[in-house]
Amino acid sequence: MSQVAYSQYDQPSSTARTPSAASVSRHINRAHAANKAHAHDYTLVHHGRQVRLGPVAFWIVVGTLVVMAVWSLGTGTYFAFKDDVLKSLIGRQASMQFAYEDRIAELRAQVDRITSRQMLDQEQFEQKLQGLLRRQALLEQRTSAIAGDVGVTGSIKPSKLPELRGARPLKPSPISDTVIFTAPPDREARLQSREPANANTRLADNGGNGSLDGVLSRVSLSLEKVDQRQIAALTNMEEKADSKARAIGGVLSDLGIHVGKGSGGTGGPYVALKAPRGDSGPFERQIWRINVARAQLNRYTQALATVPVRKPVYGEVEQSSPFGMRMDPFLGGPAIHTGVDLRGDTGDPVRVTANGRVTRASWAGGYGNMVEVDHGNGITTRYGHMSKIEVKVGQHVTMGQTIGRIGSTGRSTGPHLHYEVRIDDKPTNPQKFLRAGLRLGPSVLGADT
Repeated sequence: MSQVAYSQYDQPSSTARTPSAASVSRHINRAHAANKAHAHDYTLVHHGRQVRLGPVAFWIVVGTLVVMAVWSLGTGTYFAFKDDVLKSLIGRQASMQFAYEDRIAELRAQVDRITSRQMLDQEQFEQKLQGLLRRQALLEQRTSAIAGDVGVTGSIKPSKLPELRGARPLKPSPISDTVIFTAPPDREARLQSREPANANTRLADNGGNGSLDGVLSRVSLSLEKVDQRQIAALTNMEEKADSKARAIGGVLSDLGIHVGKGSGGTGGPYVALKAPRGDSGPFERQIWRINVARAQLNRYTQALATVPVRKPVYGEVEQSSPFGMRMDPFLGGPAIHTGVDLRGDTGDPVRVTANGRVTRASWAGGYGNMVEVDHGNGITTRYGHMSKIEVKVGQHVTMGQTIGRIGSTGRSTGPHLHYEVRIDDKPTNPQKFLRAGLRLGPSVLGADT
């Protein structure tokens, strides 16, 4: 297609002048150089016209034509199949959108489930917490009751108040040196009913140490231990009240003391104490039993306070002369001794053996300096031969109060205390009252009896 053409200067002419050898050599060299320079050129011939292009320009033209052809082909294909392509793209986009929506719906459902579970757990936790708070408040009320804040309101109807559970009715009988206390028939049954229902408590949920369930379980176990300690304290209180009431009641019965109306200025409107209802819990029933036992104990304690069962002197009691018949220390013949003589040193304190009112405080013949105290229920005590009297007639004295000093006034051979107990103005052996005090012991009468 391309041809190499020679110019008119390169072709030999017949009409030209014959050149010289040097000139011919130069023309030949030029022609060879020109041919060598255009050896890689491309010549385009169209209708006798020639266009010579270099290799760079040629390939630029070819590349341009190829790009235009490809562009034209792509454009034609797009316009020919654009609907299908758009449909495919739209379908793919819709599929991706549906997939995203399904994933979002699944995540929302999962979040809802987690939220519902958290709300349920929170509700259960709050319920457990409220239960623990109610239980704590109940235990605090019980603690107040155990501490003595819950007492007996009003009085208890005598017909409804048991004298002593399982004890025989009080009636006069001679004092005995030994007394056998028997537990009431229902004691064992009531002790069994007091045993905590959950003695072997175990954690229902042994969750992690840091979990809420673990914390609630530990708090619940702690409250159960407090509950068990309270039940044990109540049981101990009831047993102590019953034991003291039985002991005092037995002593009063043996001494022939009737526990009737209260003394010392008591009274008030009658308000019956209602027993716990059937749906009451064991704690309420036990509190009721304790209050009844304490009321009974208070009744016996008030009665015992007017009975001369305590020692009239401090320390060990050493008897120098008994009650009843003896040889008179002055005349040497048999005589009746209406009291007991207790050894002591001059100036030692003499204390009254029960609550009462001083009816005599002066010189009384053979008694010397004597104090007589009326304790009620027909019981009086006399304290003779004292060196000093420290009370006045009409004065109210309480058990253990010092009323004078040991001496040797009156019909006496040396310092000692003449002590008498009279019932309805008749002398009675004081030893049975002193032995009754020993039976009761410090737990009832106090450390210094």
